[in-house]
Amino acid sequence: MSPGPNSNPTLKRDKLYYGWIVLILLFVTGIIGLGIRFSFGVFFKSIQEDFGWGRTSTSGVYSVYMVLCAVSVILIGWALDRYGPRITLTAMGCFTALSLLLTSQVSSPWQLFITYSLLLAVGTGGFYLVPMATVNRWFTKRRGLALGIVGSGGTAGMMVIGPFAAYLISDYGWQTTCIILGSMALLIIIPCGQLLRKSPSEMKTPSESGSLETANHGLPVEQRYSEPGGLSLPQAVRTKNFWLLAFMLFLFGSSSYIIITHLVPHAIDLGINPIQAASLLSFVGGSGIAGRLLLGRASDSIGRKPAYLICSLLLAVAMLWLTKSSDLWMLYLFAALFGFAFGGFGSVNAAFIGDTFGLRHIGLIMGVAEVPWQIGATLGPVLAGYIFDVNDSYVFAFIAGMIAGLVVSALVFFLRTSKSPTP
Repeated sequence: MSPGPNSNPTLKRDKLYYGWIVLILLFVTGIIGLGIRFSFGVFFKSIQEDFGWGRTSTSGVYSVYMVLCAVSVILIGWALDRYGPRITLTAMGCFTALSLLLTSQVSSPWQLFITYSLLLAVGTGGFYLVPMATVNRWFTKRRGLALGIVGSGGTAGMMVIGPFAAYLISDYGWQTTCIILGSMALLIIIPCGQLLRKSPSEMKTPSESGSLETANHGLPVEQRYSEPGGLSLPQAVRTKNFWLLAFMLFLFGSSSYIIITHLVPHAIDLGINPIQAASLLSFVGGSGIAGRLLLGRASDSIGRKPAYLICSLLLAVAMLWLTKSSDLWMLYLFAALFGFAFGGFGSVNAAFIGDTFGLRHIGLIMGVAEVPWQIGATLGPVLAGYIFDVNDSYVFAFIAGMIAGLVVSALVFFLRTSKSPTP
C-alpha cells in the first residue's frame, strides 16, 4: 500500500511556523538594543555634571557613536550573511553588555569614547539591520506585516527603556543604571540570539501560511528550501535603485533626526512644560508603532512605492504643520503624523530592499544602504542647531525637512519594483 500524501513528515504542517518565533525573539531584543541606543539623552545631564563638560563635549560622545555606527553596520551586515543571526546577535549582545558595564566604571571623560562610543556602536549599530534582514528571509507573503511587527520592537524600546533608565538614574545614579541595562543585555539579548536561525532553509519547515512556499511547487522538497537568490553588493550598487534609495535614506534620515534631537527643546522654547515636552517623543514612538504595522501591512497589498509615497508626503505635511504649531495639542498632532511616517518608512524600506535586491546578500546590502541614513542622522541635527544659533528659530530647519520630504516623494516615482532580482 502506497503512503498517503501526508505520510512524509517533511510535508506535515507545523503547529507554529518557526518564523513567528524568530520574529518574537527579534522583537524582544529590539526593545532592549534600540531602547539603549536611543536613551543617551536620559544620561546626558548626569554625565555632563559628573565630568564638568559643556553640552558640545557631552554631545560629542553620541555624535562619535553615530559615526561609528555607520561603520559597524557594514561589518554587521557582512557577518550576518556569513555567520547568520545566531552568532551575529549573540556577539552584539556581548558588546552591548561589555560597553555598559565598562562605562559604569569610567573615571576619565576620554574613556567614554571607547567604552560607550566605540563598543556600543559595535553592540547596537545593527539592531535595525539584523531584525529586518532576518525577517526578510523568513517571510514572503506577509513580509511587510512581519517587518512592521519586528520593527515595532525598537519603537517600543524608545518608549520603555528611556523612562525606565530615567527612573533608575533618579534613584540609583547613572553608573548603577548602566550596570542594570548591561545586565539586561547580557541576560536577554544573548539567550534570544542563541535561539535564532538564518532562514527556513536551515529549518525545513512549512511557510507561514502552512504550505510550502516556492516559485515552483514541482521541485523536490530540498530544493524548495534552498537559499534564495539575489544580487551581490557590487551588482546592487550598479543599479539605479540602489542610489535612489541611498539618497532617499539620507534625506529622510536628516529630516527625521532633526525632530528626534530638537523637538523637545523647540517645545520648551514655546513655553511648554518640560515634562509635557518630553512626552512628545513617547507620542512619536507610539504612533511609530502604528505606522510600522499599518503601512507595513498595507505595502503588501498596495505595493511598496505607494507606501513609500504615503510616508514621504506625511513627513512633508507634518514638517509644514510644525512651522505653524504653537500650542501643545498642535505639537501632539505633529508627533502623531511624524511618528506614523517615520515608523512606516522603516518597514516599507526593509521590505523594498528584500523585494528588489533579493535575500542572498541582504545583510551586507542593507548595511551599506543604511550608511546614508546614519550620515543624515548625524548631519541633520547639526544643521538644525546651526540654523537655530543664527536665526534664534527652528523654522528654516523645519522647512528644510519639509523640502526633503517632497524630494523623497519625487524620487519614489523613479524606483523600479522587481520581485525577481537577477545578477
